[in-house]
Amino acid sequence: MAEVYYIGVDVGSSSARAALVTRDGMLRSTAEEPISIWQPHSDHYVQSSSDIWEKCCTVVKRVTQGLKKNQVRGIGFDATCSLVVLDQSFQPVSVNQDGDRQKNVVMWMDHRAAEQAARITNAGHKVLSRVGGVMSPEMQPPKLLWLKENLKESCWNKAAHFFDLPDFLSWKATGSLTRSSCTLVCKWTYCLPEGWDASFWTSIGLEDLLENNFSKIGSVTCSPGSPLGDGLTQQAAEELGLDPGTAVGASLIDAHAGGLGVIGADVRGFNLPCEDQPITSRMAMICGTSTCHMAISKQPLFVPGVWGPCLSAMVPDLWLNEGGQSATGKLIDHVVKGHAAYSQLQEQMQQRFPFTGQNIYSYLNSHLSLMADSCSAVDLLGSSLHMWPDFHGNRSPLADPTLKGMVSGLPLSQTSDDLALLYLATVQALALGTFHILEAMKEAGHDIRTLFLCGGLSKNSLFVQVHANATGLPVVLPDQVEAVLLGAAVLGACASGDYKTIQEAMEKMAKVGKVVQPDRELQSFYERKYKVFLRLFAHQREYQALMNQR
Repeated sequence: MAEVYYIGVDVGSSSARAALVTRDGMLRSTAEEPISIWQPHSDHYVQSSSDIWEKCCTVVKRVTQGLKKNQVRGIGFDATCSLVVLDQSFQPVSVNQDGDRQKNVVMWMDHRAAEQAARITNAGHKVLSRVGGVMSPEMQPPKLLWLKENLKESCWNKAAHFFDLPDFLSWKATGSLTRSSCTLVCKWTYCLPEGWDASFWTSIGLEDLLENNFSKIGSVTCSPGSPLGDGLTQQAAEELGLDPGTAVGASLIDAHAGGLGVIGADVRGFNLPCEDQPITSRMAMICGTSTCHMAISKQPLFVPGVWGPCLSAMVPDLWLNEGGQSATGKLIDHVVKGHAAYSQLQEQMQQRFPFTGQNIYSYLNSHLSLMADSCSAVDLLGSSLHMWPDFHGNRSPLADPTLKGMVSGLPLSQTSDDLALLYLATVQALALGTFHILEAMKEAGHDIRTLFLCGGLSKNSLFVQVHANATGLPVVLPDQVEAVLLGAAVLGACASGDYKTIQEAMEKMAKVGKVVQPDRELQSFYERKYKVFLRLFAHQREYQALMNQR
């Protein structure tokens, strides 16, 4: 009997990826294609839904090469929480002043609607209690309001369908307009089981979205992994190279797919504090361009500055709180590649490892180890250099997109050693930001005992170890490093009926790969560094207040 497979498709910020996954969660093949990003203005980031779908089809065809079509039992999609705009005929509508219809996606990290987000926050509607009390410019209501206020003729009046990107992909695959509860609850203020709050949309000036039972933004929802429509349509099947009718699971935001790919793993035998504890004792961190911190609970917990609680947004029937950092991998790249010694560091790496193709961050990690005394931890090199990492604002737990980054302790020199130390300070600041989020969640009632990391930054050994050391919690890394793709495949497996529930599919398909324990001897060091971290924030507030005086 031929082996059966599931396909996971992940659309991140800059690429579309696919994986062919077995019933027990092993990735047999993967493929990746870049997708285009345009930045027409500061804080404006746009993409093309046509380009994204085309790249999805390309990667699916590549991972299924040589397979019989009937061996693929199901497919699941995840994507960034970007906003897709289509007209009545489901054709792209431009979200730019240049009128280019192919540029019809407002990316998740587009902050053009910061002023609209602030107005929504100041209005204080009750729906804000489910987003930490503050409306983020990365959510969809302020972006929709910006489009209405700034592109009314060229975009708003022509638009008939507003999709979160994960829902666009599942619609493109099945023709079903049913939205995932993940996207609507997390990014659009939808509330289960009540539904849309008409008074909210009316209060912010978007009463036109109430027409035809909210048809423009979604009238029907279902849980992630639920089978959509009749599976793949004839056209989608031809474009993807699969059989019509292949099961398609309701989609997830990419970070939430990463959560599915790690958080449900069987941890027996690893001597972890979350063993024999409910799944609510775990937090999933999906670490890439940005980082999302996913914690779940049996009862709704309200955490100031943290999104949620959202019912069935990741794991059905459990409440999700989502913290986050808007720039993590992007911040590390910004700090390292923008440093004066970056070219010098590259030359050193090429001279020492001319044929290995070593990653610049692996080289920096080795460089820091050489700088540290053999008897002391690398972490201690960061004792006199400190950073506040919110170069792109603070998503959690302060929920302030106006915050900026700060560095204290810079020398006059700009050597490769200085670059390595600034890189270390950046990683430590991001880890302390995670601890800041954990503290807010703990105060609200979460009892998190173990971190489960996935995403690109989880492949960086320094990033992982520093997070364990700074938080004092063990870190679990997945057996399959592409946990986001695995999570997307879990959706297809569930939709196929091969697993009865998301929970069953998670437990059978997700596995522990490696456990990284914290260095307890560094506890007092990080306690002191955390105090400095918070003082940097206090100083920034003080400086802002001084400059705002008249």
